Order: sequence, then C-alpha cells, then structure tokens
Amino acid sequence: MPDIIPITVYEFEELDESAKDTARDWYRQGAFDDDWYDFVFSDFEAICDILGIALRTNPVSLVGGSTRDDPQIFFTGFSSQGDGACFAGSYAYRPGSSKAIRAYAPQDAKLHRIADALRDIQRQHSYRLSADIRHSGRYCHEYSMDITVERDGLDCSEATEEAIIEPLRDLARWLYRRLESEYDYLTSEPAVDEAIRAIGYTFMENGKRFG
Repeated sequence: MPDIIPITVYEFEELDESAKDTARDWYRQGAFDDDWYDFVFSDFEAICDILGIALRTNPVSLVGGSTRDDPQIFFTGFSSQGDGACFAGSYAYRPGSSKAIRAYAPQDAKLHRIADALRDIQRQHSYRLSADIRHSGRYCHEYSMDITVERDGLDCSEATEEAIIEPLRDLARWLYRRLESEYDYLTSEPAVDEAIRAIGYTFMENGKRFG
C-alpha cells in the first residue's frame, strides 16, 4: 500500500535567497520560452524591408497540415567563440531608405550608418547594384554569409563589392547584439523573478521546482 508523505511547497517569495537562486537557475535552464527571439526577428524583418533586403524563407509544417514561411535568420549564442547571427536573401536599393530607417528607429545610429553607407555606394552606381546573400557552412556569424554583388547582372570591382558587403555584415552584427541584449534582459534577475511570480510556480524549500 503506498505511503502518503506530506510535502510543504512554497511560493517564490517565501524562499530564502539561496533557494531563490536555485529556482532562478531552473527557470533559465528549462522553463525559458524557446521563442523568446520572435520579437527581435519581427523587428529585423521590418528593418530589412526598409533597407531593401528580401529575406529568403523556409516552409515550416504546422499542426493540421498547413505551413508557414519562416525567414532565413540564423544565430548561435552567447558565450562561445564563433557565436553570431546571419541571414540570407537578396538586396537592391530601396528609395528613401535612409529617411525611413530614421523614422522607424530614430535613436539607432548604427542602423542610420548602415542605411547611409548603402545609399552612398548605390548613388555612385546610379542605384543599380544588387546583392545575393546566402548562408554558408555550419557556423552563424557575419562571415558565414556568402555575398555576391552585381550591377545589371555584371560583376563589380572589389572595392564596390566591399562597399556593399560591409554594411550587410554590419547589419548581421547589429542583429546579434540586439539578440544578445534581449537575452540578457530576459534572463536577468528582475525579469526572471517577474516571470516566476506571474506564472505562479511553486517550489520545495531548497528551491527545486515542485510538480
């Protein structure tokens, strides 16, 4: 016959500081939402559209047999050598992009510089440059993007290529820093404590999750 053993469970605020640290570690390792980066990706898609970048997509199967198209945005992070972010798609000049990016992100000087750099090199070539951007290899960072630049279907000089490639790589660097900042915020002690309280998790005295 099974024994019935009473167990006292605690809300997060009832734990001592050591037990709270254990509870926080559990949340960061197991309960953290896998889709935490969705907002950053959506923001990045909007920025790409403003700059004239059409992201490639992959079809993803959904429950019920339908599919959705996910943008080819990739990243790894945030503590290993080689971590970074990259994307795949195509680029062509978008008229008014420098003004539009300032309206969308008025305080982000990095994005302003990227838009201006693309505009300036396009101006030198009558706005007829285009680029193909593909992810290459198993790593995810700005140098894992293979970028080819053309003018009206013809190859460009090395200097012209670099003038397009570097802002696009800067955009990948911007994305990685944005993801890193969001992750740091969501895993910070105040954000973790707020999430634990909001969901109403309960714990044993030592901070181990109950249930």
